[in-house]
Amino acid sequence: MATSGTTIFDLQIDELIEEAFERCGMQMTNGNQLKSARRSLNLMFLEWANRGLNLWTIELATANLTVGQTEVVLDTDTVNVLSAVIRDLSQSPPVDIVIDRISRAEYLHIPDKTTQARPAQLYVERTNVPKVYLYPAPNATNLYQLRYYRIKRMDDAGDYYNTADVNFRFLPCLSAGLAYYLSLKYTPERTQALKGIYEEEFARAAAEDRDTASVYFVPAVMGY
Repeated sequence: MATSGTTIFDLQIDELIEEAFERCGMQMTNGNQLKSARRSLNLMFLEWANRGLNLWTIELATANLTVGQTEVVLDTDTVNVLSAVIRDLSQSPPVDIVIDRISRAEYLHIPDKTTQARPAQLYVERTNVPKVYLYPAPNATNLYQLRYYRIKRMDDAGDYYNTADVNFRFLPCLSAGLAYYLSLKYTPERTQALKGIYEEEFARAAAEDRDTASVYFVPAVMGY
């Protein structure tokens, strides 16, 4: 038997909403239900940011540093910084040097935050305007570059003819989750069953959406 030969299946926002309503055992009858469903979808995207890593939302960002600079303002759609290095541009080829992430308290307790050298530590401030604070401050302009992997917010649903900002593996989870959210409003008798399906779908997709590189643990040998 012949197959389609394509692997481009996706769902527009209005199709996702239609699927979710059908899972609730109902049909959309007015525009208010459509707007309500899109609002629930956007709220669910924010919930996913709280659940942890979504690999398709991770991207590499860079910031050129100037002398004495103690903070870097990040894009407002930054959820968190996963890891960072300082690229030393004075060497050929440039060398990336690991920079340690410290806590708010550790950064607060640094006596002189204006000390200048190659940055070796950073504190990530996760506010509405996220920032990275560096210590020491760079001792030259255009000598160092901050390179970091960040988790960014998923795009809003937007127009109904858009597709969702998710990897294809999460489409079943997305449909199940939206059905659960809508059941809270329209069919509470189905909420418990739909929530169970949603959590199963999310767990299955999240287990696949991970870095599969090998990890090695080496025990420390303590001297006596």
